[in-house]
Amino acid sequence: MDLAVIEALYPDHVARQERLYTEALREAGFDAIVVHSGTPQKKTAADDQYWPLRPTPFFHHWVALYEPGCFLVVEPGTKTRLFWPESRDFWERPAPPESTAFLGVLDVRRLAAPELPSGKRVAWIGDDIARAEALGIASADRNPAKLLAALDRLRTTKTPYEIACLVEANRRAALGHEAVRRAFAEGDCSELDLHLLYLRTTRQDDPETPYKNIVATGRNASILHHVSYGRDATRAESLLLDAGATCLGYCSDITRTWVKTGGAASAAFIAILDGMEAMQKRLVARVTAGAPYEELHDESHRQVSAILKDAGIVRASADEIDGKGISRVFYPHGLGHSLGLQTHDVGCAVVTPKPENPFLRNTSSIAEGQVFTIEPGLYFVDSLLAPLRHAPEGKLVDWNLVEALSPLGGIRIEDDVLVTSSGARNFSREVLPLGGGALDQA
Repeated sequence: MDLAVIEALYPDHVARQERLYTEALREAGFDAIVVHSGTPQKKTAADDQYWPLRPTPFFHHWVALYEPGCFLVVEPGTKTRLFWPESRDFWERPAPPESTAFLGVLDVRRLAAPELPSGKRVAWIGDDIARAEALGIASADRNPAKLLAALDRLRTTKTPYEIACLVEANRRAALGHEAVRRAFAEGDCSELDLHLLYLRTTRQDDPETPYKNIVATGRNASILHHVSYGRDATRAESLLLDAGATCLGYCSDITRTWVKTGGAASAAFIAILDGMEAMQKRLVARVTAGAPYEELHDESHRQVSAILKDAGIVRASADEIDGKGISRVFYPHGLGHSLGLQTHDVGCAVVTPKPENPFLRNTSSIAEGQVFTIEPGLYFVDSLLAPLRHAPEGKLVDWNLVEALSPLGGIRIEDDVLVTSSGARNFSREVLPLGGGALDQA
C-alpha cells in the first residue's frame, strides 16, 4: 500500500484520539496528560549496551516515532503537542521516521522538556518515573490505573488509519513468507539462513519486527516459540514459519506450515495439515460480532479432536477426545490474541478464561473493529505427550503413529482478521492465500 494513502487517514485518527482522550481524562478526573515515548533500557547492569527502544504503546498510538525522551501533551481544547528533542548523541543517530505526517497534524516543538499546563491536574503515562518526578507530577497521578484501563480500551477497536497500517504490515510479511517458502522448497538450508532471508526480503531488521521470528524445521516446530535457530543446513521435511512485519508501529503476525513430499510419514502429516487448513478457514468464517471469543476457542478444540480421530492418532470419537482433554495435549495454546501496536495487544483479555483454557489471551465478546489472530495448532511435544502415555487416556493413542509423525514437529496456521459488520476480513489471506501445504521437492 502506498504510504501516502495511509498518511491521508492520519488526521482523522488523531481527531478521534483527541476526542476519546478528552472523555477518558474527564472520567478519571484529569485536565491533561503527558505521554512519554520511553527511555532506553540497559541489556544488563554489568554492561553499557542498551536495547533498541520500543516506544510506550500509548505514545505510539499517536505517533510512529522510535526515539527516546519525547513527550506528548494532550490537553482538551488545544492542539496536541509533541515535544521532540533534537538528538545530540554522537555515538548513535536515530533512524529517520518512516512517516512525518505528524508534522502537519500535531503541534511539534523541538524541545527537550515538555511545557505542562499551569494550575491543572496532569497525569503521566510512561515507565520512566524519575522523569515524571522531575516534572513535578504527583505520585498518585503517575500511571493511574483507571486512566490506563480506559486508554487500553481505546486500542481495542481500530481506526481506518490503523487498519491501513495493519494491511500494509501483512503485505510486508507476505514477501518474507513467500521468499522463505521458496528457499525451503528448493533445497537444504539452515534455520538461520531462512531467518536472515526473511529479514532481507521484508527490509526490516530484528528490532523492527513485531517479535523474534519463529523459524522451525522438523522437530523444532514442536517448540511453540522456537528462536534458537539451527546454523547447519537441514534436510528436515517440514517448516513452520511464524513471522510478521511492522508498518508505522502496527504488527502483523502470520504463521504458515509447509511439508516436503516424501515418505509415508510426510504423506500422513500433509493430510493432517490439509485438515488444519480447512478447519482454520471454517473458524475464521464463524467470526461474528457479539459472540464470545472463548466459544470460538472451544469450537477449535472440538475440530482438532475430529482431526485427531480422522488421522487415527487417537482411537475415540471427537466428543470423547475433546471431553477427556486429549486435544489439549496436542493443541496446548489459545486460539488467538488481540493485535495492534503490540503482537499480544491489550483490550481483549477482559476476564479470566475457563480452567481448561489457561493460555487463552482473548476472552472478550467479539466486536466490530477488533483485530485479532486465529491460529489453531497441532503439535507433537515430548514433554506434554510423556504424561499422556501413562494416563488412562493414553491407551486411546496410536503411539506408533505419534512416533512416526513427531520428527515433523507440528502445525500452526495463523491469520490476522478484522471483525466487520458482516463477519471478518482476513488481512493475511489477501496476500498469502494458502495457509500451508505440500511442497514438491526440487
